[in-house]
Amino acid sequence: MIVVTGSVTARPDTIDEVERLSLEHVSRSRTEPGCVSHSVQRDLENSLRLVFLEEWADRAAIERHFALPASRSFSKAIAQLAAEPTTLRVYEAERVRI
Repeated sequence: MIVVTGSVTARPDTIDEVERLSLEHVSRSRTEPGCVSHSVQRDLENSLRLVFLEEWADRAAIERHFALPASRSFSKAIAQLAAEPTTLRVYEAERVRI
């Protein structure tokens, strides 16, 4: 399984647009093959920061996702609206039952 975390901190004048674009991106991503889950949350300690959490079936699925024109357009748009550089981390994970 592939786990992706990311965040964007918007400027006060761009938060509504960042939120709108993020919700569209999450909704679209959920329909892609290999997407196990994809969500966005608002940081309770910083209301201008949105945090993404994604799970993908495998490396091929996330590579397809990142290669889509819609994903690239989203990343470019968000970067222009952000107050600081966005974060993105990709992990290979194995589920552990305890």
